[in-house]
Amino acid sequence: MKIPANLKGIRVAILVADGFEQVEMTEPRKSLDMCGATTHIISPNKDSVKGWNQIEWGETFEVNVPLEQARACYYDALLLPGGVMNPDTLRMNARAVEFVRSFFIQQKPVAAICHSLQLLIEADVVHGRTLTSYPSLRKDLQNAGARWLDKEVVVDHGLVSSRIPDDIPAFNQKMIKEIAEGVHCRQHA
Repeated sequence: MKIPANLKGIRVAILVADGFEQVEMTEPRKSLDMCGATTHIISPNKDSVKGWNQIEWGETFEVNVPLEQARACYYDALLLPGGVMNPDTLRMNARAVEFVRSFFIQQKPVAAICHSLQLLIEADVVHGRTLTSYPSLRKDLQNAGARWLDKEVVVDHGLVSSRIPDDIPAFNQKMIKEIAEGVHCRQHA
């Protein structure tokens, strides 16, 4: 991957619960790290969180900051990996929903892939936005007021979205570009 930006000094929160799609966290995180960003795994779990690797449990990762201690104001951007279990757990957690919403209120870049857009619906930040997601979420997003496109990556004023793990190379490039741009005045909650 061509590294399009220097993210030295940029802090990126990665919000996950058990069952996140592992490659949707590890590959974007690797790209962010290669560009010099500091990435922190944030989770409702206090010590570790377990990924999902396509059809079975994946690796265990250290939680850098427990969700109860995390503050959006400390970070420059947010990464939301997908998976089926992960966003379903997070959207039932009021603290997680408020953490996500805070990034939109503060007009910071957010990158969301696959099923993680369920959390954006719960945070009430998709109305009037153009985005993509795992195809089964199309109707849910449209019902929440979003315009859904079937494209590998869609960018809408600091919100980067993609459909599936195959989209990760395009997702990573757009995510890094949007994070490098910083605050997006048209990002909104």
